[in-house]
Amino acid sequence: MTPEAAIAALRAEADPVRAAGAAAYHKTRREVLGLRVPRITELATEWRQGLSVAERVALADGLWRSDIHDARLAAAKLLTQARIAGDGPVWRLIASWVPQFDGWAIADHASDAGARRLVADPARLDEVEGWTTSPHMWTRRAALVMTLPWTRLNHPTDQDRAIRARVLGWAATYVDDRDWFIQKCVAWWLRDLSKHDAASTRAFLAGPGTRLKPFARKEAAKYLAA
Repeated sequence: MTPEAAIAALRAEADPVRAAGAAAYHKTRREVLGLRVPRITELATEWRQGLSVAERVALADGLWRSDIHDARLAAAKLLTQARIAGDGPVWRLIASWVPQFDGWAIADHASDAGARRLVADPARLDEVEGWTTSPHMWTRRAALVMTLPWTRLNHPTDQDRAIRARVLGWAATYVDDRDWFIQKCVAWWLRDLSKHDAASTRAFLAGPGTRLKPFARKEAAKYLAA
């Protein structure tokens, strides 16, 4: 499967009416074909069957470089998998996309793929920590979105708890950032954490979280008992 063939397959299922609505919704000027995400996922799953890691990386890279909205989603879906042997090239490609993020939809799907690679090798968090001071808002946001798996653990290890504390430290540096997307992602991280570690969530909200915008504090505390 070549990038050209994959893009042709996407174009074959294009929906101009949905595409126009999606382009307006996502406020993007890049080409949008209008495929639904579940269908993109199905296609990406079919394409990666029988491909080596190197071939998958090459296909994902080509799809991403097309700068077509649906193709970038497909690129992310190609690399969204818990276990990938020899995943170094996969992580490097995903990390190279981060500075190009410019909207939540593509960013979130690519970050989902990246999150699997962080769970596979938490040592990569050292690289991600550098993103937290980037002048690029979407890069800063990706540091929290890619670490969401650590909010959802029912039985965290000592290492997991240390990672949670580390990321909460990053979040503490975000609370004075007035950008809506940054405030929202801090709230998202805390909200998910509250289901599994209410004490840490409460402590954050009583500390640096007092400086969050009201909507973000409300969202973060959504599942905390009164």
